[in-house]
Amino acid sequence: MSLSVAVAGASGYAGGELLRLLSQHPEFEITTVTANSNAGQPLAAVHPHLASLHHLVLQETTASVLSGADIVFLALPHGASGAITAELPDDVLVIDCGADHRLTDPADWAAFYGGDYHGAWTYGLPELLLAGGGRQRDNLVGATRIAVPGCNVTAITLALAPGIAAGVIAPDDLVAVLAVGTSGAGKSLRPDLLASSIMGSANAYQVGGVHRHNPEIVQNLAAAGGEGVTLSFTPVLVPMSRGILATSTAKLIGSPADVRAAWQTAYADEPFVRLLPSGTFPRSGDTTGANTALIGLAVDERAGRVVVVSAIDNLVKGTAGAAIQSANLALGLPETLGLPLNGVAP
Repeated sequence: MSLSVAVAGASGYAGGELLRLLSQHPEFEITTVTANSNAGQPLAAVHPHLASLHHLVLQETTASVLSGADIVFLALPHGASGAITAELPDDVLVIDCGADHRLTDPADWAAFYGGDYHGAWTYGLPELLLAGGGRQRDNLVGATRIAVPGCNVTAITLALAPGIAAGVIAPDDLVAVLAVGTSGAGKSLRPDLLASSIMGSANAYQVGGVHRHNPEIVQNLAAAGGEGVTLSFTPVLVPMSRGILATSTAKLIGSPADVRAAWQTAYADEPFVRLLPSGTFPRSGDTTGANTALIGLAVDERAGRVVVVSAIDNLVKGTAGAAIQSANLALGLPETLGLPLNGVAP
């Protein structure tokens, strides 16, 4: 028997990607879709590409509308999930794709988001290495409240956590620069997201340690065993609709010969994370449409740094795919069920 699914914020990019992936899941049936300003419209009016779901109509986003489903996915703006999740029944599996339940420290929430702090949920990054052994996937089994990571967070965490856990890179002086597709900024009508501003240009934003994903990345790398983690990361908006290419560097400690072994050991058995052959580096487009993270690795011995290039689709592995992957684990289903391994090219 299929499990009924509700998707809140279904009219946005993340909500649309959730619906695309959920429509192919053999154990889930999408019964409810909600939105804010688009409530009352047919889903086909905002997502004409979702042909199999043309019969659905967007409803208002309220706890009463959502609570009739077995599983609720929230793809709402940051700060909008907490009040709704507090009203949902305990026996409903809730997966939040926003930031409301990611951070474990209320001070970090106050500093980077502000407003009411709604507490941390089980973190939805199964591949995250944990200090002392194990991975976050073990904590997701049987969970009923799950917080999905940020997309930039996923790209940087998966790139650096193996080196932190193995002790081959230093946890301080971490630096990452990311090329990010415009869908990561959502559907809001903003001058800096107009085609005339984006096409033919690259634009750094939230520079100088102010990006909201900063404390979440530090939180993850500390969980992997990093002490005194410091990170400077700069996202750069580039003219592509989706995807992230992150170049992360860290100080090398120990032998360069041990570096590749750390990442190989970490990801050898992971279905969605692949370390590429030596000397090979991913393109963001290699992950388009797939729930995969591709990683290239090099040691810059002259600079004494390890360089990790990671690529993900910000809407799949960075959001919707991670949500479904976590839901599979929570429900005791095969982790890969309903999730694409292969990207779309060209």
